[in-house]
Amino acid sequence: MNMTTALLTMMVTAALPVTATAAKNIVLTDTENNIEISDWSVENRSLGMSGAPEFMVSKKTLHGGKQEGSTLVTVQTDNLKVTLIPTRGMDIYEIVSGDVRLGWNSPVDEIVHPAYMNLDMRGGLGWLDGFNEMMVRCGFEWTGHPGEENGRLMSLHGRAGNTPASKVMVSIDETAPYAIHVKGLIKENTFKFSNLETWTTLTVVPGETTVKVHDELTNLSDYDRDYQIIYHSNFGAPILEQGAKVEVAVKEISPFNDYAVNGLQDWQTYLGPTKNFDEMVFNLVPYADDQGMTTVLLHNRKGDQGVAVKYDTRQLPVLTLWKNTDTVKQGYVTGIEPGTSYAYPRQIEREQGRVKTLAGGAMQSFDLEYHVLTSSSSVKRVRQEIKKIQGKKEITLISQPMAVE
Repeated sequence: MNMTTALLTMMVTAALPVTATAAKNIVLTDTENNIEISDWSVENRSLGMSGAPEFMVSKKTLHGGKQEGSTLVTVQTDNLKVTLIPTRGMDIYEIVSGDVRLGWNSPVDEIVHPAYMNLDMRGGLGWLDGFNEMMVRCGFEWTGHPGEENGRLMSLHGRAGNTPASKVMVSIDETAPYAIHVKGLIKENTFKFSNLETWTTLTVVPGETTVKVHDELTNLSDYDRDYQIIYHSNFGAPILEQGAKVEVAVKEISPFNDYAVNGLQDWQTYLGPTKNFDEMVFNLVPYADDQGMTTVLLHNRKGDQGVAVKYDTRQLPVLTLWKNTDTVKQGYVTGIEPGTSYAYPRQIEREQGRVKTLAGGAMQSFDLEYHVLTSSSSVKRVRQEIKKIQGKKEITLISQPMAVE
């Protein structure tokens, strides 16, 4: 750590939330104190943690094109690399372990800075101009397809994923297991309409192939405010391929629209890249274990590579499954999307009672885990977990989409 970084850390750390055991705290961004460290890195040895497993945390600023000014923070251990984007709502760009990459290849090949985004263009579809992340937060003021409510356009999937973090800090536990935490503050503040703040925390433990996400959404307003969130988690090759399969303990499943009706019987399996395949979406209500946790598994045809998405259904009660098995150049990808809502426009979700309300001063947390599976045994273990949750409980299959006006 250089002298400038050390001094900035001493100035700002006391003002930011840290875990009780996190002894090494480095502030990378803080708008309140006009701090922005453009390029930086640290290793376990340089922190005097020679007894810890090897790791490196770094930050870089991108230049040129529409990625000018975008920032990346990368956490790398001996068997895991996680890259996230502070300038895009602390979204996760990719997670890599061995030969398995969690992420996808989008036609959007730059890390687009929000300054070059217009969310209202194309009737509210401007969000697609930057869409290439493994996980993007769709919310928190609203989410879902574009629509109008009270004469105002609600653009696709809200603003959080295109809001640069106002504060970014790296905290590293000084004692075993030496967990690494990357924290960011996302503000959705609009005069008269919104005063929501979200502290995001991404945690990696060296030696493990799990990434944990913990978000805390707070309504700083004096008034009750609506909120919605979908954790749009996206996966392509090598996991997604002809014959890949998604598995989850299902209570209820229905097609999102008329087009999805044709794929309802085969909702668990995937085609290879298919020209003219329009996106197909399904609404699911999952079962959970006694602690309210559920797991969604996506694995390749052979069953020796996959990803498990684990989350708390008490926080995120519904699940959207997005199948976009178009050509590789067009974007061959599927989305596993836990949320408070489905992807219908907010006015429709409000009618269905799925728009949540947060009282003034109240906080709501959200917890997810992404497990990289790199062997047949790890995939089999997760499949058994899901079968245990499902047990002999019934699956309700609704053959027609919800009637919407």
